Amino acid sequence: MEKSIENILPIMDIEHDCILSKQGDVTVAFRVELPEIFTLSDQEYEAFHHAWVKAIRLLPKFTVFHKQDWFAESGYAPDFASEDSSFLSRSSDLFFNERPFLDHSCYIFLTKKPTGRKASTSLFSNLIRTSPVPEDVIKMSVLQEFVDSTGQFRKIIEDSGFARLERMTNDLLRSRPREMGVIERYCTLTENPGSFLMGDIVFDDGLKVGDKHCQIFTLGDAADLPALCGSRINFDRYSTDKTKFSVGFASTLGQLLPCGHIYNQYVFIDDGQKTLQKLESKRLRLQSLSAYSRENLLARDATNDFLNEAISQQRQPVKAHFNVMVWTEDKEKKKDLKNMVSSALAQMDAVAKQETVGAAQIYWAGIPGNSADFPMNDTFDTFAEQAACFLNLETGYRSSISPVGIRLGDRLTGKPVHVDISDEPMEKGICTNRNKFILGPSGSGKSFFTNHMVRSYYEQGTHIVLVDVGHSYKGLCDMLGGYYFTYDEKNPIRFNPFYIGQGDQLDTEKKESIKTLLLALWKKDNETYNRSEYVALSNALQLYYEKLGNCEGIFACFDSFYEFLQEDFVKVLERDRVKEKDFDVNNFLYVLRPYYRGGEFDYLLNATENLDMLSERFIVFELDNIKDHPILFPVVTIIIMEVFISKMRKLKGVRKMILIEEAWKAIAKEGMAEYIKYLFKTVRKFFGEAVVVTQEVEDIISSPVVKQAIINNSDCKILLDQSKYQNKFEQIQELLGLTEKEKALVLSVNKANDETKRYKEVFISLGGVLSKVYRTEVSMEEYLAYTTEEKEKVKVHAYTEKYGGDIRKGIAALANDMRNVI
Repeated sequence: MEKSIENILPIMDIEHDCILSKQGDVTVAFRVELPEIFTLSDQEYEAFHHAWVKAIRLLPKFTVFHKQDWFAESGYAPDFASEDSSFLSRSSDLFFNERPFLDHSCYIFLTKKPTGRKASTSLFSNLIRTSPVPEDVIKMSVLQEFVDSTGQFRKIIEDSGFARLERMTNDLLRSRPREMGVIERYCTLTENPGSFLMGDIVFDDGLKVGDKHCQIFTLGDAADLPALCGSRINFDRYSTDKTKFSVGFASTLGQLLPCGHIYNQYVFIDDGQKTLQKLESKRLRLQSLSAYSRENLLARDATNDFLNEAISQQRQPVKAHFNVMVWTEDKEKKKDLKNMVSSALAQMDAVAKQETVGAAQIYWAGIPGNSADFPMNDTFDTFAEQAACFLNLETGYRSSISPVGIRLGDRLTGKPVHVDISDEPMEKGICTNRNKFILGPSGSGKSFFTNHMVRSYYEQGTHIVLVDVGHSYKGLCDMLGGYYFTYDEKNPIRFNPFYIGQGDQLDTEKKESIKTLLLALWKKDNETYNRSEYVALSNALQLYYEKLGNCEGIFACFDSFYEFLQEDFVKVLERDRVKEKDFDVNNFLYVLRPYYRGGEFDYLLNATENLDMLSERFIVFELDNIKDHPILFPVVTIIIMEVFISKMRKLKGVRKMILIEEAWKAIAKEGMAEYIKYLFKTVRKFFGEAVVVTQEVEDIISSPVVKQAIINNSDCKILLDQSKYQNKFEQIQELLGLTEKEKALVLSVNKANDETKRYKEVFISLGGVLSKVYRTEVSMEEYLAYTTEEKEKVKVHAYTEKYGGDIRKGIAALANDMRNVI
């Protein structure tokens, strides 16, 4: 016989931000924000568990603690309406569109049962009867006392620093037009509040809610429980011989169960003294019957141990129950779901019991606010400490709301998450600077991560200067239309440090950088210059730029400066009677003759293109062919220094980034170590960040620059696969100041990657406080833009030529062809 849910629904009303049942039960509800999975250490799990125990012990007698974790199957939905998306961003959105993941929501319902309320059983619940509301429910003092205790419960959990609780008000609990409240969502098994499609709840042939076929698996009998439980458990997939990777004890029933489900956790706090008295009576009965049955003897000993522990260690006796409800719209998949849950429980060393007859009452008791009507014959006696072990302690990765950051992937599913590793950590006081140190061996995915990071920052308005060895950023630079400085015989590297862009002016820093460059070209490393030579160069530059201002036909470059020295400045020196020992202009002109028109290096300082480096937002200096050149390399390093310092000081309120790849080793050798130290210590003050990338551990150890200036001034440390250094990781750990938790995270990188998808994992530590491992997974278009494989770069070039030099069209066509082949 059909019944209308309005007539049998156990909830009477929602008032004063509380749920009131028809039996007089008052429920206070919280929405809970749990820590992200794979981010807690052994000690943090223990501390979090201890906080739950303290909070549960604080609850008054006749309270039911009901924690309900929803894990709804969902798909990633990017914002296709955005008009600001670039070619690569849009390809990434298409790649991740509808990527499946579990959307987790967690609620806590604290229910106060009225005095004298009869306990429910499987044969007697409000699903089949109703009763008048008890009189003491209308006493405001009783309600206020309970609400106060829930506030203390909330404070203890939040003071632990691991979770955040939000009290659910009437607006969040009630349904509104075209929007479901928490009770309706449970009764329809949908976490989408905008859904308003109601369905029947059928108990005839199993449990069916709407078109969802449900199964309930319970842990309600002590015989089915694991022999040992704790706050955490080893996660073998990410553990190594050197490290043990921890997850919550009940994580296999939470985020690690890869199907839509609800995990209900109940703890019933009754009168502890009466519970102990009942168990004492039970022990005496078993004692008298122990001679007739070995089972009675064992039960007597178990009851005796329980009582001894309760009294000697001041444990709080409670009743507990845990169940997992899974559902599917395809009835044929019920067996697969059963296998999943059985396997998850087996990992906890527990036995799954599928509820059939009692499924209706257990489902009904799961309605928010109706936990007091749970059938108590499906609970077991335990202590608060053990019951808290079975609570789900984690949620999935969350996206930052910051407008700045990069798109990385959730470690379990690859769902895109927005991660801010620059501004948000500074605002929260986790980091004191935005500098980054990246360590990753060859083949670990280092270039992909850095390309992806740099591209993300560029699209958010950052000015980027890259110093590279190995052409890792050529594809990205072509894609973004930046300046790419490199050297080959046909197209040698060219600069023009004398050029001043529109709106710019000759300031002290510009003059100083040119003087530094001229002195470096004129004097050897072991030669010094005197004061008069320095003054003479200053005067020469001042007069040169005055002439440029008066004569519009002269182009600012080294050639015109050299001619000015020959024709004009020589006369000035004669007029002022400057002696040769004070400034030997002939020697200066002779030494710098190779850089003048017709000289060996006449191309170097006379560029006529790529001149406006102050306003250009993406500049790459590729030093592979000149890193050992005695003339070109020192000049280029000085120009790099001048370009970034100019951006740093002149671009107010604009984010700047300098990324130095393996070239830092060569730069440090050429006396540029002080410049790197200066950068890492001061770039923070100019809204900038310095990033250094290196491959080998030995580089860190051998370089005092890296060891002291870079590492000490980089609050963000990024490590890729370090498995080849597993047996000597202690050295890296000590140098980088990593904790034991961070060590376990680093060594878990790429340990159990999804073989069906192409990605690498990356470890990110922010100030040693927040540490996580993410996926670096990109679309095919991004992959082709970032690739460093010669064969793939040749294909990209060929397709670009095929489409008239348009690299976007070329990459799009190549990506489409490669997907069709796959």
